[in-house]
Amino acid sequence: MLNLLIDPWLPVIRRHTGRCVIRPAQITEALDEDPVIAIDWPRPDFRIATLELLIGLLATALPPGDGDDWLDLWDEPPDPDRLDQAFAPLVSAFALDGDGPRFLQDREDLESSAEAIERLLIEAPGDSTTTKNTDLLVHRGRVTRLSRATAAIALYTFQSWAPAGGAGNRTGLRGGGPLVTLVVPGAERADDPGPALWQTLWANVPVGIPAPHRDGLDLVFPWLAPTLTSEGAAVVTPQSADPRQCWWGMPRRIRLDFAASATPQACDLTGAADDVAVVSWRQRPRGPNYALWGGHHPLTPHYRQKPGTELLAVHPQPGGIGYRHWLGLVLASADGLRVPAATVAVWTGRRGGTVARPARLIAAGFDMDNMKARGFVESEMPLPAAANRERQQRLDRLAQDLVTGTDQVANLLRSAVRQALFSAGATVKLDAALLNAVRERLWQQTEVRFFAALEAAARDPGPGPDDGRADWLRPLRAIALALFDEVAPLSADCGESAARRIGTARRHLAIALAGYGPAGATLFSSLGLPPAEPRTAKKTAKKKGTTG
Repeated sequence: MLNLLIDPWLPVIRRHTGRCVIRPAQITEALDEDPVIAIDWPRPDFRIATLELLIGLLATALPPGDGDDWLDLWDEPPDPDRLDQAFAPLVSAFALDGDGPRFLQDREDLESSAEAIERLLIEAPGDSTTTKNTDLLVHRGRVTRLSRATAAIALYTFQSWAPAGGAGNRTGLRGGGPLVTLVVPGAERADDPGPALWQTLWANVPVGIPAPHRDGLDLVFPWLAPTLTSEGAAVVTPQSADPRQCWWGMPRRIRLDFAASATPQACDLTGAADDVAVVSWRQRPRGPNYALWGGHHPLTPHYRQKPGTELLAVHPQPGGIGYRHWLGLVLASADGLRVPAATVAVWTGRRGGTVARPARLIAAGFDMDNMKARGFVESEMPLPAAANRERQQRLDRLAQDLVTGTDQVANLLRSAVRQALFSAGATVKLDAALLNAVRERLWQQTEVRFFAALEAAARDPGPGPDDGRADWLRPLRAIALALFDEVAPLSADCGESAARRIGTARRHLAIALAGYGPAGATLFSSLGLPPAEPRTAKKTAKKKGTTG
């Protein structure tokens, strides 16, 4: 029997000796000499899911009681013996196979037809795709057997991020394919080789209380009790379960099928040998129906559709993740409708205070189109840190203003291109592919400058007259106009009406980017810049300078 807390099963990389396999308590082994620095699955979804699993395990078994407790273990991490002691009360919930409760599996030996083990992978082709023989990009039959370790992380990934799966097959408590955001601490000094895995995990562990040792564990780990099926109106809420079940949701009723062999066989995904393989799985519909869990998962940002409505989990979308998502991933939006993940919000609050060090933000997850995975999205961006809390607050205000201002310029550019390319009576939506593409290119071409502006502001010991906002606007204006000229060129073969539209649209865009008109005034205000000098005053000043 494989127990995920007792037995080595996690593939990791140590700083000096490279790849090895450990049990969870060994994440703090040899921290000074040869620390574990990374997870080593061959798939990015498994790697992110493993980080989530380990953070959830620490949050369940050894959560800090307050900020001081968190800082104590940040400075002096627990050794493997202490982690083993903390995990010991939870061991019964982490057996993957055997006759008792099984990790993230239904208590019943489900009567159902066996499904190919590759169908446990979120991107694997479904029944309809296979039946119609349209699995052209993601082929069937690639994976026929998994080692137990690989099956364990595949199962956790599937249950935690469960997509829509047909009638009665429930999505995860954050909906199908949630966005996961993680803080990765940076180096404190130039000679610092970077964080150990422990620091990355602990940076994302929220304050809480440990799970109960015996009574009530089934409210944290639902597979320890008969499944609360969702026939009728039955739902599982944070109030009817335990809020820590956010880490261990089990929306699908699943049983893995194991096959022992006389000699160890290689896993089709990792090549690791195991004398027990997982070859198929069975499922039944109507697993737990999770409701009202918005805002409860500490690693996922949330949003409201309008004030007063339920918090909903953010999901990756086509186009990737970049600094345009800063408000909602790192800082709350001004209207409060988009809020970062709780652990990210806590980290940003610590910057410039208890932890004055740079970090990076990882944002990852499956971009889902209902039941179909369009792709796995993973992005990283810097989280600059200032030297003290006052400067950090000023830095955060600058980031908010730059993102808001760029969003307004992107909208102005998109509208100008629409005006230039289409006649007034044309029915063209603003989200048409061409118009969205030019908007996205503005974000892409300014991303490096954005982080450079924040890094410069973080090093600046005092506020300047506009804290770099005017320096930001100049290249932003130039890039916007250059993109307009590329997408809507004014050439000799343009017809008269087209030339007139292009010229008018460009002039209006340039006027707004210079701060004039209602749109320009709004832009300058959002950037924290003084209003543009009235053009009559500029002409007067120029005339006086000429006559003088």
